[in-house]
Amino acid sequence: MSAASPSRNVAVAEAGALRDDLNTAWKLITYAILITGAVVMALPFFWMISTACKAPQDLNTLPLQWIPQNPVCAQNIAALYEQSPNFNSYLLNSAFVTIARTVGQLITCSLAAYGFARFQFPGKNVLFALSLGLLMVPFQAILIPEYLLLRQLNWRDSFAALIIPGTFSAFAMFLLRQAFMQIPVELEESAMIDGANPLQVLFRITLPLSRAAIAAFVVITVQAAWNDFLFPLVAAPNNPKVITIGIALLQGERSTPWNLLMMGSFIATVPMLMLFVILQRHFVEGVSLSGLGGK
Repeated sequence: MSAASPSRNVAVAEAGALRDDLNTAWKLITYAILITGAVVMALPFFWMISTACKAPQDLNTLPLQWIPQNPVCAQNIAALYEQSPNFNSYLLNSAFVTIARTVGQLITCSLAAYGFARFQFPGKNVLFALSLGLLMVPFQAILIPEYLLLRQLNWRDSFAALIIPGTFSAFAMFLLRQAFMQIPVELEESAMIDGANPLQVLFRITLPLSRAAIAAFVVITVQAAWNDFLFPLVAAPNNPKVITIGIALLQGERSTPWNLLMMGSFIATVPMLMLFVILQRHFVEGVSLSGLGGK
């Protein structure tokens, strides 16, 4: 036994070293894949910034210039507002529509999610499955019926047309339901014993304890509402115009000022980047929690 112990120790040490080498190799491969993916994802954004600061004569030069030799960012901003004097109005319209949609979805989806997470009623599972079934219906399939309904209600070319149809989301309901089901029921029961009704429990206990999921919900909802183009183009093509339509109007019939279009796109992207940076930690945590547990 004593003679075999040194050889056994050597084998264990070699196996440990080999395992460490494999772990290091896998980490390097993982980092290489992540870095490559990050570069590929960031290239269009860097190209947008580069084009936004180029003079018109530098747009079609070869070889491609990632860094403009003579940046004209300020001049392009001035030219953008000269060609699109209502650009700030488009930004404000988008901000108003985005905030209204987000608040509306938070109210409707949190109520529906709390009902599915905590209450028992006939047909609950069937109704929940039908609600999730909306995720499998392409938006284009219901675009024409929604347009006809908006026209019958005389909502076309109004903020109501841009806001009200977007005040519910099956995905947001599912995300919040999964978050609510992670909260111990005992906390809510204690509040009810103290005299709180279900609405008070939802808004004073459940929602404050679901900050991570709400942060993920806010990022996803704001991004979808801010970048929406097709539905505003159909529901309100004339007024009020949102930023996506305002940027599209920069395209000409025979030529397009790509530097101005990229400058407008960059300005429209900045609020989304700021929001994601602020809520990044909560966003990742909330998306992770949405896939845990629950019946």
